[in-house]
Amino acid sequence: NSQKKMAEGNHSLVTEFILAGLTDKPELQLPLFLLFLGIYVFTVVGNLGMITLIGLSTHLHTPMYYLLSNLSLVDLCQSTVITPKMLVNFVTEKNTISYVECMTQLYFFLVFAIAECHMLATMAYDRYVAICNPLLYNVTMSNQVCFWL
Repeated sequence: NSQKKMAEGNHSLVTEFILAGLTDKPELQLPLFLLFLGIYVFTVVGNLGMITLIGLSTHLHTPMYYLLSNLSLVDLCQSTVITPKMLVNFVTEKNTISYVECMTQLYFFLVFAIAECHMLATMAYDRYVAICNPLLYNVTMSNQVCFWL
């Protein structure tokens, strides 16, 4: 009889996670919120500025700057996946995240982390071609090849 109960197992379901913050001291929560908000705003403005400048300047429409613009976009997306929820947790009493929200956040964090690794590898290949084969650079890293990388 007890083996039958053991075989049935535990069927409890995880619905949310409690997030332990950087500090439980209320006097540090506002300064930390302002610090991370400043870092986030600096990151967003810097990446959007980079994307805008590269898009507006025709002199920067080269494979290297195209890849740099895409890297800025990936960095912007990656920081936007985590930071807003973290900032909300600094100013609210209930620091929980649902299971679905947590898995969604993890999924997008991993997608953008993998995309960033791919972008860095592509940029390394671009610089390798530019340094080792400068005369063939325009053929090897054409706009079409750069787009597909």
